[in-house]
Amino acid sequence: MRRLGGLSVARQVLALQVLVVLVLVVAALAMAAYDARRDARATATERAVAVARTLADSPALADAVDDPDPSRTIQPLAEEVRADAEVDFITVMSLDRIRFSHPDPAEIGKRFVGEVGDAPQGGTFTQQYAGTLGPSMRAVVPVRDPDGAVVALVSVGITIDRIDRQVRDDLLPLAIAAGVVLLVGLGGTVLVGRRLRRQTHGLGEREITRMYEYYSAVLHAVREGLLLVDPDGRVQLANDEARRLLDLPEDVVGRSLGDIGLAPGLVAAARAGTAADDDVYLAGDRVLVVSSAPAAWEGRDVGAVVTLRDQSELRAVTGELDVVRGLTESLRAQNHEAANRLHTIVSLIEMGRTEEAVDFATEELQVAQLLTDRVVHAVGDPIVAALLLGKSTEAAERGVDLRISGEVPPGSAVPPRDLVTVLGNLVDNALDAVADAPVRRVAVTLDGGAGRLRVVVGDSGPGLTGEAAAHVLERGWTTKATDGGRGVGLALVGQVARRHGGTVTIGRSELGGAEFAVDLGAAP
Repeated sequence: MRRLGGLSVARQVLALQVLVVLVLVVAALAMAAYDARRDARATATERAVAVARTLADSPALADAVDDPDPSRTIQPLAEEVRADAEVDFITVMSLDRIRFSHPDPAEIGKRFVGEVGDAPQGGTFTQQYAGTLGPSMRAVVPVRDPDGAVVALVSVGITIDRIDRQVRDDLLPLAIAAGVVLLVGLGGTVLVGRRLRRQTHGLGEREITRMYEYYSAVLHAVREGLLLVDPDGRVQLANDEARRLLDLPEDVVGRSLGDIGLAPGLVAAARAGTAADDDVYLAGDRVLVVSSAPAAWEGRDVGAVVTLRDQSELRAVTGELDVVRGLTESLRAQNHEAANRLHTIVSLIEMGRTEEAVDFATEELQVAQLLTDRVVHAVGDPIVAALLLGKSTEAAERGVDLRISGEVPPGSAVPPRDLVTVLGNLVDNALDAVADAPVRRVAVTLDGGAGRLRVVVGDSGPGLTGEAAAHVLERGWTTKATDGGRGVGLALVGQVARRHGGTVTIGRSELGGAEFAVDLGAAP
């Protein structure tokens, strides 16, 4: 066993299988030989009894016993029967066990060697005994006269040597068959060993154990989710983080990716067979950054490796940063616009058109103040108000008429961060949708009551087809992370709605384009 421990697993299995095959074949052959030997001795005993009874029932034998020289008649008769019956000896004896016949004439007249049992009383006696011809299976039966009295005994025997020769002859085909079975078994064992060696890459049991222990510890300790998928799309390994991020069931190993409720885009990426880095997928309430790469061994495809990183919190912070960046850009644009207007006012004063300068300045101030007052009044939260002011400035720069109506009710249960996600993504999509439209209009309506809020954003763009509307909020909406998160905006809106027990309804706007209505309620 110590020597086997240094071999590869394949060689150990090969050695053990060869040993098992040898033991089984040898044991089977030994049992067959033992059974054949036992049956042969039993058959020989039965044949000896049958020959002895046949000879004892002969009238000529009973008559010859009373002759003055019984051997002269009995010896030829016994030898003739012995040759015809193929037994080794037939001994006819008197009741006091004096031989009347024997294969060796020199033994005639001598006392019979062996036991006779109850044969003198009319019974049939059998035994294995070593006589003058060696060990034999023998039978002793009585010879009766016409009146039924026992007058002599007949003993018939078959030597053990003859029986064993017959057994050997019978076992020869069996031994040949056992040899064929042994060769076939060894050949199969060699084939199994070769396949096992390919599967284990020639590693030893200690190497495999150490590799499993270390790999298992590493895979379950890393902070990234890890999925190993075979070429048929079945999960072969999922570490703890992957189970948490994807809410995988306990029996995920061995199941197909399409049967465990994953996003269609994520399933397609894992089975694509090409490398993909840092794709963004929406899985339930989480935004995941996913990288996948095909796995190969010695030029053979063995599946794919998929890594997962949770970016939900980072995505939320990035959304707020985008709001601040948008607001900064809006302030920069307003600063540039204010400088232009200030130069215009200064020029009017220098030209002596004081009244026109005052009217121009007053009108611009009223317009800006009116927009600010309307937005601040509608939205009590400064973050959301800043977002809408920034979007209003951006819309003005892009030549879009952005109108905001309604208000966010006081004490809304929806956090500002989620409102920024909903309003920011819907308004951005609406501004993009009307970019090439002949009439560029976007309408934002805010409405709600205690514990609920409704946000409706409509535009005058081309709208959405029925198929696009059915899939625009589909889980697994994907894009490159380097694209700034574009392409997951509507999926994030749906995520917020689900988190607050609400819904997203897609319809036709009164302005002619698409309309997104988001109903948010208190979180369950």
